[in-house]
Amino acid sequence: MSELSSEAIISPDQLADVLKRHGMDFDTVRIELLARYVNRLWRWNRRVNLTRHTDVESFVCRDVWDSWQLSECLGPSEEILDVGSGGGVPGLLLAILRPDLEVAVCDSVGKKASVLDDLVSHLHLPIPVYAARAEELVEEFRFDSLVARAVGPLPKLAKWFQERWHNFGRLLAIKGPRWVSERGEARHLGLMHGVQLRKLKVYPMLGTESESVILELRRQTGRGHGS
Repeated sequence: MSELSSEAIISPDQLADVLKRHGMDFDTVRIELLARYVNRLWRWNRRVNLTRHTDVESFVCRDVWDSWQLSECLGPSEEILDVGSGGGVPGLLLAILRPDLEVAVCDSVGKKASVLDDLVSHLHLPIPVYAARAEELVEEFRFDSLVARAVGPLPKLAKWFQERWHNFGRLLAIKGPRWVSERGEARHLGLMHGVQLRKLKVYPMLGTESESVILELRRQTGRGHGS
């Protein structure tokens, strides 16, 4: 881990300018942490495939923007598990933007979990890293919310947690325009039985004509057959 160069690829001031241009005016502490995070991530990305967002514009417009939108859907001091965190989005960014949250991250791919360990250590964040599948972790630990971005379509997510919705509060999934067809496929496969789905938030996908959504999935209570 220590073999990585410490040379900055982007400065906090450069990052602050791009963030502000897109309406994200964070305080100095958060901007410095975001800069340290992305510099470390990009250096790791040369060895391990972690992200396609390898310039400051795409980092801000995709990773930070999505994480910021998601952060506004979470209550004070929620216990969060980032499902298949990869390079740490949205989990590590949520921990930076919302230090009140109790965030944990997981990835079943050993190399990626090792990178997450290094990122957490580099940023001095109080975040447990699990080299395990989220389905296994919810059997052992209780989380208020699971969060997921770019780890699989809705049918796959629904299948992973099909017998486990009672083990956690809810799943928040960041999705693009294909979410409607994914929901239809999940329904067709019978994976939405007993699951309540609602569109929690809609926001623009910066730099495009498309929209992103944050979907909330949780166990159905009372009557009904899911969404």
